Amino acid sequence: MKSLLLACCLLFAGLVQAAGADPALTRQVNAFVDAWHDDAAHARMAYFDKIAPDGVYIGTDRSELWQRDAFKAWGRKYFEGKKSAWSFHATRRNIYASDDGKLIWFDELLDTPNMGHCMASGVLRKTATGFEILHYQLSMAVPNGIAKQVTELVKQAEATEASK
Repeated sequence: MKSLLLACCLLFAGLVQAAGADPALTRQVNAFVDAWHDDAAHARMAYFDKIAPDGVYIGTDRSELWQRDAFKAWGRKYFEGKKSAWSFHATRRNIYASDDGKLIWFDELLDTPNMGHCMASGVLRKTATGFEILHYQLSMAVPNGIAKQVTELVKQAEATEASK
């Protein structure tokens, strides 16, 4: 199993690119973010522990602006007793860092089985014990050619919701 995981990581490393970050730091960040996504893919509650106590997660719905503890309480039903919560697979990641390497930000393209292609950005803080997520924002990638249709669907959904 470890050999398979290592092979997947090495294969995945070829898809990930660093933009302006030290190569060693880039490897550490990739490992951390990949492990975070893997925690969700395997419904491990450790997923939430990787978010800083003051961290924020912004989901795809306009109501999804979560402080870590509220996000954990909401997400518990997707994790406890499940084999998988949600699965994000990064196909590209750009990593940037402050000069001292203590503040890292990244953007990534994701493939998901449920939402198709998504995009996300995040901010990490490097601490004495490792990294923690300060901010993560997930969005669905909507092709420009269907943006008007999607916008109309959103307006209809919001109007229906408002009339309730």
